[in-house]
Amino acid sequence: MTLENLHTAFLKSSGISTDSRKIKKNQIFFALKGDNFDGNQYARNAIDQGAKLVVIDDEKYKTDKTFLVDDVLHCLQNLAQFHRRYLNLVIIAITGSNGKTTTKNLINEVLSQKFKVKATEGNLNNHIGVPLTLLSFNTTHEIGIVEMGANHQGEIKALCEIAEPNYGYITNFGKAHLEGFGGIEGIIKGKSELYEYLISVNKKIFINADDPIQVAKTQKAKVYTIGEDTLSDCRVKLVEANPNVNIDFCGKKINSQLLGAYNFKNISIAIGFGIYFGVEFKAIKKAVESYKPENMRSQIIIKNDIKILLDAYNANPTSMEAAISALQKVKSAHHSVILGDMFEIGKTKNEEHQKVIDLVLDQNFQNIILVGETFYQLASDLKNINAYQNVNELIKNLNQFDFDQNIILIKGSRGMQLENLVDAL
Repeated sequence: MTLENLHTAFLKSSGISTDSRKIKKNQIFFALKGDNFDGNQYARNAIDQGAKLVVIDDEKYKTDKTFLVDDVLHCLQNLAQFHRRYLNLVIIAITGSNGKTTTKNLINEVLSQKFKVKATEGNLNNHIGVPLTLLSFNTTHEIGIVEMGANHQGEIKALCEIAEPNYGYITNFGKAHLEGFGGIEGIIKGKSELYEYLISVNKKIFINADDPIQVAKTQKAKVYTIGEDTLSDCRVKLVEANPNVNIDFCGKKINSQLLGAYNFKNISIAIGFGIYFGVEFKAIKKAVESYKPENMRSQIIIKNDIKILLDAYNANPTSMEAAISALQKVKSAHHSVILGDMFEIGKTKNEEHQKVIDLVLDQNFQNIILVGETFYQLASDLKNINAYQNVNELIKNLNQFDFDQNIILIKGSRGMQLENLVDAL
């Protein structure tokens, strides 16, 4: 069977599965391998559950319903690239250290006012997720938005070669995955692989005109600029972020439901994409103003007289500082922070956590609560700070804090599971 034959079978199937426990009838199962599992071992189980075909790379599991390849992952990626070329739809790639998902969602909302759009779902943004995203597109779609995540150099380049985007945008170059990238210069180099790909194929790059790094990295590129800079192709201005972000575009106001000045750029880029693709301003305004953050990304939760700003999907030094700064500008009788450890920041771990400690101590917060082994090690003996080794320990002691008439920022890395605090509060 050739790749073309496999693609024909895919078009007649009910989709792709990489988890034999969740097989649906008539799906194609890709028997991927991991550090602790071998999908080949579940080939028979997948067939018994109704799989149309199973892609394997171990000959001993071969049957009349298997497709034997050298490497299942490479086959999945090749099939995704083949499907992308078959559909020939417009692909927009989004990467960056912070704000990828929010920006992707906003662009999706705006462009969907005029086009049939499908975007990356959940966190399917890596070497497996991007192919699965591409394979979720079909002939009814006009634009596909592909989120690309990475924690090492070379990964964005590989994802671009699979997805072959027509347009791309990098949200920012923040201190995320410092350990894998080897420092901020490594992050800039790794994320800029999207720029390099688009330049190599003479495609257009969307940039934040107010970011000198983005401007410098795209001197030889075809660019569409968005920002407060007066020479921007799409000029937007931040009116206020107290607490919600309000934006001015050509004298017209857009009042979002997103908190924090850090979301200004995310909204601005969505507006820029809308203008570039010919979406009417009225439709852009409707899309932005109706968008509500969710999935623990700047999500607002109101419990009795407590307002919670839940931003616990992930955290790094850049996003932590931005969230704390945004909290200061929110009108409230009292402000409190519950912050969890930041992961994957390598050798600078103690230094970066200490900067956060110094930042919160410099603010007039009613309660400063830090959670996690690193924060506990650095702050357990400090005045005005309450430090706990884990979330369960904090939950047992929550009743000692006064949160009346508070807005509380809850932020930390995904592994801290700080969302468990919401019900406890």
